[in-house]
Amino acid sequence: MTPEQYVQDKAAGSGSSFYYAFLFLSPERRAAITAFYAFCREVDDVVDEARDPGVAAAKLAWWRGEVVESFSGTPHHPVMQALMPHAKAFGITAEHLDSVIDGCEIDLRQSRFLDWPSLQHYCHLVAGIVGEVAASIFGRSSEATTAYAHRLGLALQLTNIIRDVGDDSRRGRIYLPLAELRQFGIDSQELLQRSPPWGYSDRFTALMKFQADRAHRIYDEALALLPEADRASQLPGVMMANIYRRLLQEIEAGGFQVLHQRISLTPLTKLWIATRTRWRGR
Repeated sequence: MTPEQYVQDKAAGSGSSFYYAFLFLSPERRAAITAFYAFCREVDDVVDEARDPGVAAAKLAWWRGEVVESFSGTPHHPVMQALMPHAKAFGITAEHLDSVIDGCEIDLRQSRFLDWPSLQHYCHLVAGIVGEVAASIFGRSSEATTAYAHRLGLALQLTNIIRDVGDDSRRGRIYLPLAELRQFGIDSQELLQRSPPWGYSDRFTALMKFQADRAHRIYDEALALLPEADRASQLPGVMMANIYRRLLQEIEAGGFQVLHQRISLTPLTKLWIATRTRWRGR
């Protein structure tokens, strides 16, 4: 298997909505974003699949070393072998990759976030930096596009957090800020409950509506930041925004029933939204 086949399988096999936006890129840009996305998946999987935090920490340390060696000219892992030919052309730096690893290390060190600023910092590393790199690969001519990409990354990550409240709780993790749980009168044990009624209540619905409203507001802020000059090149990001926003709307319409199930869109729906976004240009 070639490095290019490896990263393609990694991206397609994840089932991520991002994959559908990649389909509309030129071959070179699609190869670059697919390799970068595969890197993000590899390091994220280290944390998600780890049973021993010590082993996971060692694996992330290995990835840090692999980044150093790759930018020195000797990549070993197929992901880095696929990514490095595109790094210079699209402004991908070792610092970008290290920041993504930093975010994964936060997941190893803590399973709670005290407040909104601490969650924002985490999202900056695991989503804002990813958005910045993606925007560079898609093609940007304005620094304002970087601000848009960071804001969009935050909105996408918040949508993931809302969708995955149940999955995360089964791993003993709560990403919703503890200060906001207290604001709505919710104890963390309610989210960790694993039997009916799974912690559903009017208070939980109010908490989740608060989260969804914030995510919608950040989507609006992000799209307002996107310069007109870069709207065409950044269309893949807009596709992702539209797909994730539809997912958020589905979660809202279902009454935020996310504790016992993982709500998702069908592949056909994702492809239709991406195609419609391309047709409409927004």
